[in-house]
Amino acid sequence: MKVAILCGGKGTRLKELTEEIPKPLVEIGGKPILWHIMKIYSHYGFNDFILCLGYKGNLIEEYFRNNSNKEQRWNIEFVDTEENSNKGQRIKKIENYIKEDNFFVAYGDDVSDVNIKKVLEQHMKNNKIVTLTAVNPESQFGIMDINHNNEIIEFKEKPKLDHWINGGFFVFNKRIFDYLKDNCDLETDAFKALVKEKQITAFKHDGFWKCMNTFKDTMELNELWDNDKAPWKVE
Repeated sequence: MKVAILCGGKGTRLKELTEEIPKPLVEIGGKPILWHIMKIYSHYGFNDFILCLGYKGNLIEEYFRNNSNKEQRWNIEFVDTEENSNKGQRIKKIENYIKEDNFFVAYGDDVSDVNIKKVLEQHMKNNKIVTLTAVNPESQFGIMDINHNNEIIEFKEKPKLDHWINGGFFVFNKRIFDYLKDNCDLETDAFKALVKEKQITAFKHDGFWKCMNTFKDTMELNELWDNDKAPWKVE
């Protein structure tokens, strides 16, 4: 199965680092976050990658042509999906590269300890068009419990939220391409249509997940890696 990774965004919320390099090349522990994502899939035996390039995509291609096969047995196809494409457009542009009925899709800025094979097992069992990994993110802020007398009874430092969000690490059936016509966006158009048809299901993952959106996120991920506490680390 192919693993398509969305690598084309401009990473504007991480502008401190992405003026010179694309977001997927921002390093965690001395390696691009994209390398970490690919390692997760490789750990489960999936080594055929399609990198959906856009903003400064030539730098991503240059990095992996110079480095990846010296240490990994990865087959990588580099596809220019254009700088200003949305996620749905990027996926539509790789349609001709997908020969199997199902394929993986991942965002280029998330890391997790999700079990990729279990996500795939659920996808095959349910026979839906899309399976996404649903996660409970941590609150950005500490919260307080307050009783009826307005007394603070507990502080909770950045607890996990009660709601589930889209954590990426998808499995798609190639029928998804029928929903990506006319420049449709992935989440706002295709996913909404699939919800109405009950063709999208969630794999609930209550373990580690983090999206690298800001410089602070980058620092936190590097701290985990440097202290040998990175839950997503695989051999």
